[in-house]
Amino acid sequence: MKIGIVCPYSWDVPGGVQFHIRDLAEHLIRLGHEVSVLAPADDETPLPPFVVSAGRAVPVPYNGSVARLNFGFLSAARVRRWLHEGDFDVIHIHEPTSPSLGLLACWAAQGPIVATFHTSNPRSRAMIAAYPILQPALEKISARIAVSEYARRTLVEHLGGDAVVIPNGVDVDFFARAEPRPEWTGNGHGPDGPPDPDRPATIGFIGRIDEPRKGLPVLMRALPKILAERPGTRLLVAGRGDEEEAVAALPPEARGAVEFLGMVSDEDKARLLRSVDVYVAPNTGGESFGIILVEAMSAGAPVLASDLDAFVQVLDRGAAGELFANEDSEALAAAALRLLGDPGRRAELSKRGSAHVRRFDWATVGADILAVYETVTAGAASVATDERTGLWARWGLARD
Repeated sequence: MKIGIVCPYSWDVPGGVQFHIRDLAEHLIRLGHEVSVLAPADDETPLPPFVVSAGRAVPVPYNGSVARLNFGFLSAARVRRWLHEGDFDVIHIHEPTSPSLGLLACWAAQGPIVATFHTSNPRSRAMIAAYPILQPALEKISARIAVSEYARRTLVEHLGGDAVVIPNGVDVDFFARAEPRPEWTGNGHGPDGPPDPDRPATIGFIGRIDEPRKGLPVLMRALPKILAERPGTRLLVAGRGDEEEAVAALPPEARGAVEFLGMVSDEDKARLLRSVDVYVAPNTGGESFGIILVEAMSAGAPVLASDLDAFVQVLDRGAAGELFANEDSEALAAAALRLLGDPGRRAELSKRGSAHVRRFDWATVGADILAVYETVTAGAASVATDERTGLWARWGLARD
């Protein structure tokens, strides 16, 4: 099958949607399918052979964050050229309502179109206001996927229609077989593997440091209380952002407990998750799924997360990970101290998480997505550019 996938966000700025698209493309290629991904990217960004650049993206506030999107005349022309040259059996558009390549592809294409909705935003006035503009594009979609029940609910409440829920995928074995790094391990890991109560504990956090909704400030507020009861505990932080600003609110004596690792490779992310005693996800909102929770469980890390609806679902309502009240640093500290002081509970969460996470493996998720592709392509013509769309004629782009 010839599959075109449209990524709305810049390829050179890591994020959950980009990782999902990359992993999906690689999974489909391993199965023998021909895949091309169209994504915004700077000229100097090294791209995998299956990714086609649609040009530089610009930062735009979106869903409580800053997304780097690609929109405009030149982008529209590149979308049409990619569609024309690809001769795809199906195209899979991610976030078709964002002002980026997905919406342009919906306007430009006709034929089998699958769309995945990642956003969870129960009060999106912008989405409601934009519905008259979005409707002609959304009506072209042959099948809709939502990555969680909360993303599906956002779609239903704001745009109508429905979607099948297929979660984000993870290569579970990639994380499960990663080797811990000795300098990152805590008292749950001795030199040869068994727990060592004489070693200081380690807590992990992965995410953009300067994006408030990722919740690092909540974790920083909890850290002094954790250190007061468990001196020597280390907080390992991986991600980009202003490190000095991140620790500015901490008492000076607590700042030495924080180790910033900067951006880490996929391999080191897996090794970090395999090393820590507890992985903390203090995100405060705007999450429709929680891929980092799935990655942490895949690595066997005991997970402690804020009780966002999406996180509750991913953690099997608390059976596969501990939950604390969102934005409550006192509750976070208390829960972290309980886990750090209870190796048996950490081992139980690790075992439950490792079993629960198998439902998110690409072997399952990829098969479900392929089943959607097969449904929409059965008896259908291949994807073509839509010459009838008035927008293209107004822009003078109705011909290649």
